[in-house]
Amino acid sequence: MKKVIVIGAGYGGLRAIENLVNNKDIELYLFDQNSYHYLQTEAYGYIAGRFDLHDVALDLKNWCNGFKRPITFIQEKVEFINSSQQTVKTHSSNFDYDYLIIATGARTNFFNFISGMDKYGFGVKKLFRSHNFRTSFEQLLYEKLENESMRGKNINLAIGGAGLSGVEIAAEMCDVIKRHSKSIADAAREVNIHLIDASDTILPGMSKYIINNTQKRLDALGVNTMTKAFIERVDSNMVFFKDGRKLEYTFMIFTGGILANNIDSDIEFQKNRINQYVCDATQRIAENVFTVGDCCEIKDKNKNILPPTAQIAEKSAEYVAKSIYGMILNHEPECFDAKVDGLFVALGGNYAVGEVFGFIKTKGYIAYILKKIITKSYYLGLKLRLNTGFNKRTTSSKGI
Repeated sequence: MKKVIVIGAGYGGLRAIENLVNNKDIELYLFDQNSYHYLQTEAYGYIAGRFDLHDVALDLKNWCNGFKRPITFIQEKVEFINSSQQTVKTHSSNFDYDYLIIATGARTNFFNFISGMDKYGFGVKKLFRSHNFRTSFEQLLYEKLENESMRGKNINLAIGGAGLSGVEIAAEMCDVIKRHSKSIADAAREVNIHLIDASDTILPGMSKYIINNTQKRLDALGVNTMTKAFIERVDSNMVFFKDGRKLEYTFMIFTGGILANNIDSDIEFQKNRINQYVCDATQRIAENVFTVGDCCEIKDKNKNILPPTAQIAEKSAEYVAKSIYGMILNHEPECFDAKVDGLFVALGGNYAVGEVFGFIKTKGYIAYILKKIITKSYYLGLKLRLNTGFNKRTTSSKGI
């Protein structure tokens, strides 16, 4: 029996478990400091109030118990990896492994060169940060409803970073605000959304079709898009740009970049400028230590760096699971290769823009439906596993 430890219950970690669980010769352990899996790709909807907490957070114990054979879930933070002894350490114990998969993901990179951003900006990579923004924003809307003295005062929401997360949050917030204006009137109409990026366009690096149609949708929603805008510093109510401009704000959300989460270890593994593990062509940083998802720099066969998306995290996890199967049978892993099959941008309400396989292009309601099918299929898979695990745990507790 080989013991495989997976650290991190994000998209990559869960997909690795799903692809290893059917091998009865493998004993599986999942470590995460949180009790839930956070659907980061749905953060835009939760922040805007379209989704509820149960739509973006799913219980890991129930999920692990939802398989034909239960997975051992340990809700602890892994503090140290000893690759020479093949052990990991938490605050309570040491655990040995035959194969280790690091899937620790990433957090918001509040760049040091933007003074004040880490203090005043809300991130979205962690559930508690998304939750803090949502509750603060809704509290302010409530106060505007209750207090006449606050009416007529604008709420300026500044979003730093016009990549996928920033764009989706801006669009969803605008759409939700428009719908709220029918019921809470001026309190909603006095909210302005500003989307800021230092690049020449929104969604830098994406296709012209995605960029152009996304920009048209943002314009139609009333988002104030500010490109070529370099943020120099932020204080409690003002954004200062390098060209001397200023923007007064009420809330700042920052989605401008990521910083990988990694773990102390006996070996100083190589990392890149955003703290990602630099792995070899087989996703390894040591003989039996694999990395998947946002915590590592993933490349295709031509050594092009792939974007840190849920899609790539899952593909790397599937590859690593297959590699471990092979290594148990004394087969060396082949080099990893993958590409982005497609991309959909949620743009508020029942509207999206998408491009699949480089030649299928769609926008509007059809794109929204296609994106929803992809999201729902992933969500329903998790939910079915959760329900099975919950029923098992409930039945077991009743029998005691």
